[in-house]
Amino acid sequence: MNGAVALLKTASAGGIEICFANPGTTEIPLVVALDQVPGIRAVLCLFEGVCTGAADGYGRMKGSPAMSILHLGPGLANGVANLHNARRAKTPIVNLIGEHATWHKEADAPLAMDVEALASTVSGWCRTNDAARNFSLDMAEAISASRQGQTATLVAPHDHQLEEAGDTIVSMPGVAADPLNAGVIEKTANLLKCSKRPALLLGGQALLEPGLRLAARVRTFTGCDLLVENFPARVECGVGLPPLTRIPYFPEPALSMLSVYDLVVLVGTREPVTFFGYVGVNSYLLTKDQKKILIPSGNGGVTEALEYLANILESGKGSQSKAEISDKPVRPQVPIGTLTPEKVCLTLAAIQPEGAIIVDEGLTTALTYFPLTVGLPRMTCMTIVGGSIGYGMPCASGAAVACPDRPVINLQADGSAAYTVQALWTQAREGLNVTTLLCSNRSYNIVRVELERAGVTTPGPYAQSLTDLGHPAIDWVRIARGFGVPGVSVDTADDLAREIRHALADPGPHLIEMCI
Repeated sequence: MNGAVALLKTASAGGIEICFANPGTTEIPLVVALDQVPGIRAVLCLFEGVCTGAADGYGRMKGSPAMSILHLGPGLANGVANLHNARRAKTPIVNLIGEHATWHKEADAPLAMDVEALASTVSGWCRTNDAARNFSLDMAEAISASRQGQTATLVAPHDHQLEEAGDTIVSMPGVAADPLNAGVIEKTANLLKCSKRPALLLGGQALLEPGLRLAARVRTFTGCDLLVENFPARVECGVGLPPLTRIPYFPEPALSMLSVYDLVVLVGTREPVTFFGYVGVNSYLLTKDQKKILIPSGNGGVTEALEYLANILESGKGSQSKAEISDKPVRPQVPIGTLTPEKVCLTLAAIQPEGAIIVDEGLTTALTYFPLTVGLPRMTCMTIVGGSIGYGMPCASGAAVACPDRPVINLQADGSAAYTVQALWTQAREGLNVTTLLCSNRSYNIVRVELERAGVTTPGPYAQSLTDLGHPAIDWVRIARGFGVPGVSVDTADDLAREIRHALADPGPHLIEMCI
């Protein structure tokens, strides 16, 4: 078998089931090999940022890596923004980049560039294959590296893909779990017992159901509050799970909220910082006077660390506080009248079905949504961890591929939707169950807010024009239909509720423009 077949056979044997691809000439052997190797579903995306964003959404929901195939360095460059989000989310991804034939590189052809240098900015593991016979080993190690919560990038020279690779398929090496740091966890338990106002700040695996239930046990014996990082990669929400308080986006309310705690235990996350540097505001949201301790988790050991902590506290027979976990769904009423950001969030919370996956890139429109999730039927929420806009539509597409039996709802800002709108075509082509709620305020509203925060109360004509998306207004309904997705436009909460119900009852993708 040739190198391309060896690559894909190893990928299939290592558990890769999906490939989001935008291939070119240097990937032709891989394209041909996809028909020769069963078990890997190939999904065409019209833009590389859709490939990488879809791989991110798939990996977050599936917990195992998707593969992307990208064309040379420029193709990788088009996908880097969403690989940045995936890196911050610690999503497992195997990135396969076609490269010029080794004998052609010295010609410095138009598409030639230093692929590894670019890939290293978003990859935890990166390698350029040096011989066809090593492709199987390279792919096995890439998959193993990705399963540690990172992007693994393998660069595949075109001539090596065509050359004979032998008959051996390398098994994926195992990942040894790091042992728990019992001393740190025992110290944490003692600090929690004597703290006046403690909090657990949760991220990563701690925000999945097992971690949340263990965090609730810790709260039972310590009275600590449960906080969630501002942009979690994935958080399970709703009935039967403990309520979480999300750290606000802007620094002033975040500093105010966190200032009441004398101890903050970091579980599956890092110390919180401001999103940007603001003059006169500390970059770190916890002060030097506040105690903070990081529970080390090693390779995927967050749940085990929380369980050990909960067991220590339970064995100490400390005082127990009443759990605040509801077992009955509580929904808001569907509002009426002209749409506002608050009514958008209330309408979604009132209607979304059990098991919904909410992909939130609503930015300023979605600010009031998360607190509403506490009493809703069980759901999953994903956010824009790395802050690189244009993640929502691709991420929703990948989530729908990973979980075809669950409805995916993409709460999507209009400005960032324009970055990766090509994802609608993939949704239509694959029949993906994604409902896009397009927040059409016809502006980069977050930039307007930041102008006000910077004291610019009367922006000049250029400053205004660089936040305005209304001249001309983007016709989202026609764009959606042009990509094969049914689209409608609404401007009242009543109409929004009706259209969401219709979209959820009708299989396949839909787009609802919400004029705000």
